[in-house]
Amino acid sequence: MKDIFDKLSSYNIFNYLFPGVIFVFILNWTTKYILIQDNFLIGLFVYYFIGLVISRFGSLVVEPCLRKISFLNFVDYKQFIVAANKDDKIELLSETNNMYRTISSMFIMLILFKFYKLFESKYIFLLNYRTRIIILSLTIMFLLSYKKQTKYITKRIEVNRE
Repeated sequence: MKDIFDKLSSYNIFNYLFPGVIFVFILNWTTKYILIQDNFLIGLFVYYFIGLVISRFGSLVVEPCLRKISFLNFVDYKQFIVAANKDDKIELLSETNNMYRTISSMFIMLILFKFYKLFESKYIFLLNYRTRIIILSLTIMFLLSYKKQTKYITKRIEVNRE
């Protein structure tokens, strides 16, 4: 158990575990969905995974939407890498920035859950497809995350070749 905690970085805690725990508790408080785990170890993994999903939602949906409406402006990723190599604070600031995105995404997902619950109560047949909808959504989200991460790795390799 100690090895698991030793391997958790501050990024993992504040961008995955923390939002996952908060999301589950708020969801439990505001809906009939109960995701709270009695087993600490299972809870740790469930909350981490939920936080990971929230983070990916932020990266794939929230961030692009905010960029599209010019709420956010980013520099080219290559410029980010070069600057991060010169200024150690940029990595920390980026980690904090990602935490804010994930927390924002968490609240957006809570709102979406409430709307989905209303939608599901109006269209009862959706109850039969809930599991399929979740699995398909997660599959698409993680495939797109995989593609995006591969793009970042490729860009980093290109910058390091120069």
